[in-house]
Amino acid sequence: MSEPAAVQRNDEHITLFAEQENIHPLKVSGTFRKLKWFFLVNMLAAYYIAPFLRWDRGPNAPGQAILFDIPNRRFYMGPIEIWPQEVYYFTGVLMVASLLLFLTTAVAGRVWCGFWCPQTIWTDLFVMVERWIEGDRRKRIALDKAPWNFDKIRKRVLKHSVWIVISWWTGGALVLYFADAYQLVGGLTTDVTTFLGQIFSLQIPTMPVYITAWVWISIFAGTTYLLAGIAREQVCIYMCPWPRIQAALTDPEALNVTYRYDRGEPRGSVKKQQKVAATGAATGDCIDCNQCVWVCPTGTDIRLGMQLSCINCGLCIDACNNIMAKVGRPTGLIAFDTDLNIERRMKGDQNSFKPVRPRTLIYLVALLIAIGLMGWSLMNRTVTGINVLHDRNPLYVEEGDGSVMNGFTVRMLNMERKNRRFTLHVKGPDGAKITKVSEGMFVFKKSPEGLFIVNVKPDTTRELRVIVVLRAGKANVRSEPLTFFAKDLETGEQLSRSDFFKGPGQ
Repeated sequence: MSEPAAVQRNDEHITLFAEQENIHPLKVSGTFRKLKWFFLVNMLAAYYIAPFLRWDRGPNAPGQAILFDIPNRRFYMGPIEIWPQEVYYFTGVLMVASLLLFLTTAVAGRVWCGFWCPQTIWTDLFVMVERWIEGDRRKRIALDKAPWNFDKIRKRVLKHSVWIVISWWTGGALVLYFADAYQLVGGLTTDVTTFLGQIFSLQIPTMPVYITAWVWISIFAGTTYLLAGIAREQVCIYMCPWPRIQAALTDPEALNVTYRYDRGEPRGSVKKQQKVAATGAATGDCIDCNQCVWVCPTGTDIRLGMQLSCINCGLCIDACNNIMAKVGRPTGLIAFDTDLNIERRMKGDQNSFKPVRPRTLIYLVALLIAIGLMGWSLMNRTVTGINVLHDRNPLYVEEGDGSVMNGFTVRMLNMERKNRRFTLHVKGPDGAKITKVSEGMFVFKKSPEGLFIVNVKPDTTRELRVIVVLRAGKANVRSEPLTFFAKDLETGEQLSRSDFFKGPGQ
């Protein structure tokens, strides 16, 4: 009995695992390769340039178009400003992105992985650098096997140096989304200049001013270098959960990169097929050139059927079409297709593709609902707000004159870049009124009109301690609705929030 393929024997030991082979994708040209270049260039350009785009939000506001302002707990994207209490917008964005991913998967499989995934984009860039320095597939394989001489060391050092530079710029660009890009670049440049000056003058280097930024740049750069330069296809095959999840989100009608075995088999070299054809036996269009395997960034042999390692990038389609054109056979031996279509053709039926089916309709409707809710929420979003929290211990206090007192914490929110002045009053059980408003040790005084006026500074929240009293004779309540009203003195806008007034009544 022969040994299983996974078992390798030698004179010293037995191992159940084959060593991971380096994958060196062959350079290819064609429609899908052009699409990948298009997305690579545009997505990288957007990533590196976006932090430097500006957006005028007025005085005392950050001017960066996209900014995660962690110290001030804000997220800015163009005209949109998200506060911590609006984290549900991030949930909405994630829902929209997830549903869009579900929909594309149900229609065309893992096209996200093949064209838009950051891992794919940066791995493609790193492979391009590798090919530029070490040559195409055959030269890179030969270099792997070559002894360590000056030429090999020179190429490897140059390749990894360029990879490190790309990784460093990638990490640096990511950090720029969390601080003003121009200021941070200037600060990092000053740190470098200071460090080099101290080194050249034989001084002990001091701690960089932007040490936190340097640490995070190093972390992000190291991650990019490891995933895109070293791990590469292993991230897609072993680390990424998406290939395992997609099986639950797709069906046999979804398009995937497919080897049309009804046309390709039985396969064989051109000479072998000529000999077989001379006997009158049938031959397939596949000439077993392995070009589809050699161009694949994950080393997948698409002729073995759909596999977890296939990312639907379509490069094998380009490679196969080029070979078919050279040998004078119809293109499309590998194409976006379905196994169901292969079965239909083998039965003599016509191809069929149904992009509109129950699964895709459900995803599309859910996506449109999510987008609609997000849009409606943003269009009706307010820039001011009031929240009320009733004291829990005690719920109420009975005073000596028979009146009942309730304590509340009132938070006033002003998301605008200007001061807002509000009058504060309540409406609820007959006779209820605000008797005291304080903030720490500061106690607000009533205006001549007998109202409490609260000033809320720009882009802040203000927390107040408010006492509401129900006078004697009206205090026989147990739990009655109580509404707080805050009216803007300038615009007349009125905010409200309801709670309950508690008392000893039955």
